[in-house]
Amino acid sequence: MALAGLGVGIVVGLTGMGGGALMTPILVLLFHVNPVAAISSDLAASAVMKPFGGAVHARRGTVNWKLVAWLCAGSVPSAFLGVLLLRLLGDDETVQHTVKIALGAALLLAAGGMLLKAWTSRRNGDGPPAEITVRPLPTVLIGIMGGLVVGLTSVGSGSLIIVALLAVYPKLRANDLVGTDLVQAIPLVAAAALGHAFFGDLHLDIAGAVMLGSIPGVLIGSRISSRAPGGLVRSALIIVLLASSLKLFDVSTTVVGVVTGVAVLAAIAAGLTGQAAARKERETISV
Repeated sequence: MALAGLGVGIVVGLTGMGGGALMTPILVLLFHVNPVAAISSDLAASAVMKPFGGAVHARRGTVNWKLVAWLCAGSVPSAFLGVLLLRLLGDDETVQHTVKIALGAALLLAAGGMLLKAWTSRRNGDGPPAEITVRPLPTVLIGIMGGLVVGLTSVGSGSLIIVALLAVYPKLRANDLVGTDLVQAIPLVAAAALGHAFFGDLHLDIAGAVMLGSIPGVLIGSRISSRAPGGLVRSALIIVLLASSLKLFDVSTTVVGVVTGVAVLAAIAAGLTGQAAARKERETISV
């Protein structure tokens, strides 16, 4: 579990996303942890891990503090509500299956959000920060939506909220989106983790093992993030999210393997196409 936490921490440090979307299904699928216990343990680990990444973005000035405040106004109370709803559903096998399906759907949405983010970044580029006008009501609603999903599944504090922010604030740069979301996720996942601890769902042994690897992992990822090819990391993360979601939907291993293989080939083709286009552009400029 510590090694899994290390890998997930590195991904979070590199991309600012993927903590709950990766760690929870790893705990469920590889370590056969009860889905509710996996959600609560991942939230506790994220509450400790995310401040390290948030501090990096705060120092770089890629955090919109007004957006953070309005997002937290909606996400923190709704995270408690999400945990309460999960408890009201009960603990039988039907409920556990429902949680797995909800988690799988959240992972698919996360993968779609990362694809949208990659397309928007390539289209708009990373120019100087644009001045934006904060819209309180839509921002609070985004927080409420994200808090509910996080409280129920532990997924969404990164990718899902970024998708919604992209829709409301399309002029925000990718770095500003990630930094803002990462900082607001700190009180969000802390609130959800406290809710699980209050209801007795938190497993400190599992959370501690994940923290043991995730904290150094997020520090390593943050250090190498400026050197790593972002497109490669993002493609790998999308593929892992897709495979994890299919397994949570109880899709056969053969089908998951085929879909994953096709996704890998598509990612390679997209990377080669992008390199060819960049090379052609450089040749044109030199001429």
